[in-house]
Amino acid sequence: MAPRAYWKGTLKLSLVSCPVVLYPATTAAEKTRFHLINRETGNRLKQQMVDSETGEVVESDQKGRGYELSKGKYVEIEPEELEAVQIESNHTIDIESFVPSEEIDQRYLNHPYYIAPDGKAAIDAFAVIRDAMKDQDRVALAKIVLTNREHIIAIEPLGKGLLGTTLRFPYELRDEHEFFGDIKSPKITKDMVELAGHILHTKAAHFDPSEFKDEYETALKSLVKRKASGKTIELPEPEERPSNVVSLMDALKQSLKGRAAKKTTAKSHPRRATGRHRAAKKAHRSTARHRKAG
Repeated sequence: MAPRAYWKGTLKLSLVSCPVVLYPATTAAEKTRFHLINRETGNRLKQQMVDSETGEVVESDQKGRGYELSKGKYVEIEPEELEAVQIESNHTIDIESFVPSEEIDQRYLNHPYYIAPDGKAAIDAFAVIRDAMKDQDRVALAKIVLTNREHIIAIEPLGKGLLGTTLRFPYELRDEHEFFGDIKSPKITKDMVELAGHILHTKAAHFDPSEFKDEYETALKSLVKRKASGKTIELPEPEERPSNVVSLMDALKQSLKGRAAKKTTAKSHPRRATGRHRAAKKAHRSTARHRKAG
């Protein structure tokens, strides 16, 4: 059974429209989480809002929203005033354009959602919009209002449904030149680049997220289980960072040798195992012949 819908509304493509529902495509429910507790009583702690000047606890009916105009000076905004600037299309995904998927900068991708038809009557129109996008191999761009904010959402076919991914606005991205501007352009030899290319070739693979292992999450679960059963947790010794400096060319060569050695070892194991197996069979046949002769 599908979880409760996060958003309900209408998907529109010109005059074609259909009711749809949105579901978050990701979840953090399986992640290990910790709560703040009182070490003396073991009870869970509750957080309270405190006035930064008076130090007094502020009750929920006294809390409001304010925008900081200058240091320590705020203008208070009422909930009713926020409603006055609500976008009209807060229950409509109105497709405005279609773009090639390769033109979407990966940095703009934000939160993914599954989009499904809402009810049997919506299936036909939903399928028409979905299949038209499949045929054109394009991604739809539309506007949607989520949690009182307007977002741009990129929509593309995914199996029998649609995948909608909210996009960040340009003002939310930092300029890469702030971080890359001071990177020098050293002279790298062709041999170094070719060696690095060989290493990349030995590590070539296909994207398979089922192989992703969250080792930290596994270690956390093990830690909690051991602690809950009363076992002592042994702290590991801090690792010493290697102090030897290896030249870039030497490091590339050693990396390549290391990969080659692993491949050779992996290939040699089955042969040795086969040799042992054959020797065992030969010995068994020899023993059987001796018994028969005796």
